[in-house]
Amino acid sequence: MKPTRFLYKSWVIAKKDIRIYYSKGPVAIFGLLLPLFLYLAYAVGRNMAAGEALASIMSMTVFFTSTAVGPVIAPWETRARTFERLITSPVNMAIILSGDAMASMLFGTTITLVVAASGLVIGVFPANTPLLLFNVVASALCFSFLGLLLSAPPADTPANIMMLSSLIKFPLIFISGIFMPINHLPLIAQIVSLLSPLTYTTDLFRYITLTKNSLPIHLSITVLLLFTITFIIASIKFHERNAPKRL
Repeated sequence: MKPTRFLYKSWVIAKKDIRIYYSKGPVAIFGLLLPLFLYLAYAVGRNMAAGEALASIMSMTVFFTSTAVGPVIAPWETRARTFERLITSPVNMAIILSGDAMASMLFGTTITLVVAASGLVIGVFPANTPLLLFNVVASALCFSFLGLLLSAPPADTPANIMMLSSLIKFPLIFISGIFMPINHLPLIAQIVSLLSPLTYTTDLFRYITLTKNSLPIHLSITVLLLFTITFIIASIKFHERNAPKRL
């Protein structure tokens, strides 16, 4: 299939997802309200530099917003019996998931860039604007496919998938250097933090807003891209395997 045809079909699915799922309750709660409340619980009453605060809120925002849409789609369509119609149309699982990821990525990218722009109001200017844009887009894509991977179990109840998603996402929040730079963590925690893709997103944001990073920039970029490729392949394989169970 030609790349242009692939992208066109993916975009058609993405437009369907945007129209239907952006207004769903779980997306608003887990994508917008939850990172806001976590940030307020972390920041209120603490004497933090504006750049440190902005790096933390951008990390939480891109993580939660990009993983808010994907986990809702598959169980909702399974329950509504629209999944059967989708897989009998002239698209394969890669196209379906690419469209779902596109909708998730646009949601996460847009809101995170709004947060980044708000930093200009408080006097935080990015040290590297191209790197900021890359980190937002690459992280949104990575976490979108993570959300789709978490939705692979053939459940027809969105709440069950969102609960599973939360069990995975909350530990990642606390081991990824959002609340404390990873070089300030105990050695065992530093080792564990390297297993989280959010660690590399956060460290890049800290460099962008504070010019302080715990890991080499090229390492963070490379590992983030490797996580993205892994999530793409795994999500397609698991959804293909579980698709018959949704019928």
